[in-house]
Amino acid sequence: MKKTESLEPAPPLGNVLVIGGSGVGKSTLINAVIGDYVAPTSWGKAGTEKLEIYQDESIPFRLIDSMGFEASSKRQHKAVSAVKRWSRECAKEGREDNQVNVIWFCVDGTAARLFEKTISQLNEATSMWKSVPVIAVITKSYSDYEKERNVQMVREAFEPHGEQGPLDVFRKKPDYSKRLKRIIPVVAQAWKQSETNVVAPYGIDELIELTNELMPEGLECAKGDLQDFVMARRRALSQGVIAPCVAAGAIVGALPLPIADAMVLAPVEATEVNAIARIYGLANGEKFDAISDTIIDVGTVSVAAKGAIGVLKAIPGINLAAEVLNATVAASFVAALGEGCVYVFEQICTGKMDDSDLESIRRYFEEILQSQEFLARVAEALRSMRGGMDPAAIARAVSILFAPAE
Repeated sequence: MKKTESLEPAPPLGNVLVIGGSGVGKSTLINAVIGDYVAPTSWGKAGTEKLEIYQDESIPFRLIDSMGFEASSKRQHKAVSAVKRWSRECAKEGREDNQVNVIWFCVDGTAARLFEKTISQLNEATSMWKSVPVIAVITKSYSDYEKERNVQMVREAFEPHGEQGPLDVFRKKPDYSKRLKRIIPVVAQAWKQSETNVVAPYGIDELIELTNELMPEGLECAKGDLQDFVMARRRALSQGVIAPCVAAGAIVGALPLPIADAMVLAPVEATEVNAIARIYGLANGEKFDAISDTIIDVGTVSVAAKGAIGVLKAIPGINLAAEVLNATVAASFVAALGEGCVYVFEQICTGKMDDSDLESIRRYFEEILQSQEFLARVAEALRSMRGGMDPAAIARAVSILFAPAE
């Protein structure tokens, strides 16, 4: 009986973002790589009004043609926004295949200058893809002298050190120099220099080979960049949940009720934990119920919670009305648990923490409430209070102290 061979899944098809100034020859380059006239070309003005994706069976990746950067502020904004919008769309379910894996930064070899504004626009437009490999493609490299001069020009633009100059934007961003894999001069289309001299196309094969070689790295980098973008967005959305919950905690704490333990905060904390979990796509099932119960337990009746309250109320040199002190302590508990949830849920989503390891989750939150950093922040908040501060003002002060570092 003949053994049937299993079919290996086809490797994912990566994408190359072709980006640069208007008129540098991006569309001509794409036509040369694809081997057909698929991208419209033009003379003296931008040939691409929106991002277009091209592919051909002859090459193992797809090409994304972008709008060229121009002098007009309106068109500059339009070009940058188009790339950023494409990038954000990649974070949506079902659109992951459109992520950027390699960047071809195209520079006009006949311009003899690389403007700071163009560098800045590249940086802004591709800010989401902070790790993917970059290849600088010098188009229209018609002479050896121009080729050498332009390679040096681009290399200096990406150089993170050296004397200050008009291209300091890259010197302030050394990560770009690490991402630059190679500078490749090309001629994408035969160029007639004179009646007797024609410059033949060159550099295209080298560009294709290097891109194909870098694609596995680019696929991994883009995956990480996309995950970072999604997590950053979830962190921002979570701050929109934490702030009102901190305010609610301050209001509850200011009520004439005993706060010998933090049980009075349980409803607020439950709302906060569940809302943040929904942002991270975790708020369902028995497993999450166990996580939520663990977090709320730590923030209410645990030894850590009671100990923290006792220490905070005994801080010397603080002469505040009981309701102000209680409101500050309550708001701080809610703020700390909220920031803790963001961290833990992100660790679970990225596979760095086991969602069934309740003991580790409990220990993490207990360490937060027992940490000197937490106690110091609350003490600072208490010392900044004035006797007549209302819960809203208390919540704002606590939120500032517990806000994550940017």
